[in-house]
Amino acid sequence: MDKDYKQVWSNCLRLIKDNVRGAEYRTWFADIVPVKLNGKVLTIQVPSTFYYEYLEETYIDLLRKALHAELGEGAGLEYNVVMQNNMMPHSQPLITRYPSSNKKDIYNNPVNMPNEDHSSIKNPFIIPGLQKLQIDPKLNNRNTFSRLVEGEFNRLARSAGYAIATNPGKTTFNPLFIYGGSGLGKTHLAQAIGIETKDRFQDKVVLYVTGHEFTMQFGDATANNTRNDFLHFYQMIDLLIIDDIHELAGKAKTQDIFFEIFNHLHQTGKQLIITSDTAPADLQGIEPRLLSRFKWGLSAELSSPDYDSRKAILKQYAYNEGIEISDDILEYVAAHITNNIRELEGALISLLAHSTLNRETITIDLARQIIDKLVKNTTHELNVGYIQKVVCDYFNLNTDAITSKTRKREIVQARQIAMYFAKNMTKLSLATIGSQIGGKDHATVLHACKTVNNLIDTDRQFKGYIDEIEKKLRM
Repeated sequence: MDKDYKQVWSNCLRLIKDNVRGAEYRTWFADIVPVKLNGKVLTIQVPSTFYYEYLEETYIDLLRKALHAELGEGAGLEYNVVMQNNMMPHSQPLITRYPSSNKKDIYNNPVNMPNEDHSSIKNPFIIPGLQKLQIDPKLNNRNTFSRLVEGEFNRLARSAGYAIATNPGKTTFNPLFIYGGSGLGKTHLAQAIGIETKDRFQDKVVLYVTGHEFTMQFGDATANNTRNDFLHFYQMIDLLIIDDIHELAGKAKTQDIFFEIFNHLHQTGKQLIITSDTAPADLQGIEPRLLSRFKWGLSAELSSPDYDSRKAILKQYAYNEGIEISDDILEYVAAHITNNIRELEGALISLLAHSTLNRETITIDLARQIIDKLVKNTTHELNVGYIQKVVCDYFNLNTDAITSKTRKREIVQARQIAMYFAKNMTKLSLATIGSQIGGKDHATVLHACKTVNNLIDTDRQFKGYIDEIEKKLRM
């Protein structure tokens, strides 16, 4: 009797689930759909080429083991990757990978380029006459992957970044567009990709530059009539990192030159990493032709870290600095500084400085004094993390409760109120708001806003809650 393809995949998932952590299983296997079984070849559907590449890079041995257990020797796995083209989904079949363990890249062939001598090219960074390998990449050596804590808030971007560093310019996520609010680790991640790439491929030319620096350099090149030298310099980079691309907004000529550079690098198999404070669709003042190219690869959001991630970040920072600090103090800081990573580390630095200068032991009381002052004196940006904190504080809820899966009435209502204020007081899309509040979709956010509006019109006490919370948010 022929085996049912759904049952085969279900049995495979049982073995996989026993061998990976819960969060990993939910991230990489929950969205996979079995499609068919042809002999000993199982076809599965995955959401993107990134999924396909990451599965093959990370879980190839486990997948092979599961398939062999179900289908025996000669078992194969075929992927259908759901792509988006003109808003119409279609399947892109990828060849069977098993049982062979030789991982050959089936669609990213290296680009054969003629040898180029760039030693005489003038550029903004090096003295004319120096060789390519002597170009300073402008990277902070502290910004490595080992110092970058992984959590739900950055897992997709971090995983994509590491995959790029192992095969720059040859993955499907080129460019990698990293976006998110201030202090969430965009620069750290972008530079970590550059550092890892340089460690693995010493012949690669890597360069980090901010949007502001790029604009200033182009202005100088225009004034000095060295536009072509400027263009040629950037076209010889193997991995170009442009931080804060929104700095190019409204600067038409700078965008024109970057458009030329982007096209050349992309067409010649070079890698681009771009960061911004907003998603490509929300960027203002950027030409449509550039925006369309930003969407060619992978757009990955960095959201506010959850409580567990905040605590892990503090632990990592303390370890890196050789500091011993108790868990209860780290937990207090993680619970009260919720906006971003920069504020988290700043709070810990303030606490350590106060302890050192005043020769005081770091206690929970000292932490409370320092953190309370920081929170009170900080002008909060109206972002989703801060809105959640204000709503949770008002209803005396733990900040983690609002992003949990619980269906308790009081928590569901607090979650809906947070979504309502996020929609009305930020410029974020419904999908982005939902992803940051419990991993919900845009339809859930829309329903939450309608529910809150209805209760405001019909429930006087509820309207009082909303008015008081809004005052706190606007303080």
